[in-house]
Amino acid sequence: MSKHTSPLRFSLHFLLLIAITFSKLFLYVDSRTYRGDIKVLKDLKNGLDPRSIAPGSCLSSWDFSVDPCDHLFSDRFTCGFRCDRVVFGSARVTEITLDSVGYSGSLASTTWNLPYLQTLDISDNSFSGSVPDSLSKLIRLQRLGLSRNSFSGEIPTSIGSLPRLEELCLDSNRFQGPIPSSFVKLINLQRLEIQQNNISGEFPYLGSLKNLNFIDASDNKISGEIQSSTLPKSLVELSIRTNHLQGNLPDNIGDIEFLQVLDLSHNMLSGPVSSVLFNHPSLQQLTLSYNNFTTLLQVPGDNININMGLTSKLIALDLSHNQLRGFLPAFMTTMPKLSALSLEYNEFTGMIPSQYALKVAAPGANTSPFERLLLGGNYLFGLIPGPLMGMKPGSANVSLVDNCLYMCPETFFFCRGGDQKSVVDCKSFGTVIP
Repeated sequence: MSKHTSPLRFSLHFLLLIAITFSKLFLYVDSRTYRGDIKVLKDLKNGLDPRSIAPGSCLSSWDFSVDPCDHLFSDRFTCGFRCDRVVFGSARVTEITLDSVGYSGSLASTTWNLPYLQTLDISDNSFSGSVPDSLSKLIRLQRLGLSRNSFSGEIPTSIGSLPRLEELCLDSNRFQGPIPSSFVKLINLQRLEIQQNNISGEFPYLGSLKNLNFIDASDNKISGEIQSSTLPKSLVELSIRTNHLQGNLPDNIGDIEFLQVLDLSHNMLSGPVSSVLFNHPSLQQLTLSYNNFTTLLQVPGDNININMGLTSKLIALDLSHNQLRGFLPAFMTTMPKLSALSLEYNEFTGMIPSQYALKVAAPGANTSPFERLLLGGNYLFGLIPGPLMGMKPGSANVSLVDNCLYMCPETFFFCRGGDQKSVVDCKSFGTVIP
């Protein structure tokens, strides 16, 4: 120390230097990305095929020579993630949403130790391989989107340990094996999309998931029966079309009071179509085509009454390509909102009720007309109802082809696209030919 410098002046200078240093340090720490989060982002990028990182894409801008969260939305880190949380002075990554440019690689290249991540969405890319169990570390994850990639193997049961998950989208991949029974632990799940995979086995019990309102498991290899207790009563939309389902419809469909869309087409379901579906308090779209259903309304203790269909909310009803027999049900014309009805390629017989023609050509007050009425491929006989005769092409989509009708010339647009059945075919079925 110089003999001309007083001890007090030195102490003040030293304290000021320390204060400035610490203030800069705290400011730096407060804006600095947590080291472990940076490692996950680095590993994620390094695990990709460099050739799939296109110029101008989010990942092409990730430059780890600077701090990620400090430079988010700059030319160094233009997009792909968010930092919305500061914990003990460190910024934490809360969202990873990659752009759809065809990134290819694996998710197994990193530990996924991101405890504050709420959204992981890498949909519409070319990721492949299995989904690692390490995703179970994402304990605050609310949305997992892996749709439209090339993931394979079984869906890991560890996904069932994500307690805050609300949306799970695994559709359009190459997953195989069963739907994990551990999904029943996803108590906050609202949306489940697993369509367009190779998933097999029976549909698991999900009846206790009180928040689940959307399930799409279409285009898989799911087999067996759907048990009554399997489905949650909170469902609004359910689609399990194009699978290998067998047996009868679940008998608790009526208890799913908020159900609006039900699509179980292209399966091997059989037995009756319950009258509950036609008086359901909220069902708007019902698609049961391409199954083996044989009867309508024939449920033990069920009687057709004059009010059948009057309270129905159905807008579109497709029962085509089944084995339904008997006369065309008149109650379907009393459904006030029904505008699209397909009963084609069944085994209905008898004459076409005049109510069907009137609902197309001259519907009553407060009643939606049939904009689509498909009755082809049955054994209907007799004359074409008068109200249809004056209709012009384009006024409605109506088809009466491939029946046993007496004269259905192509001058009528609803007779075009196919001939009527031969007399031999009609008589062999027991249809009366004039």
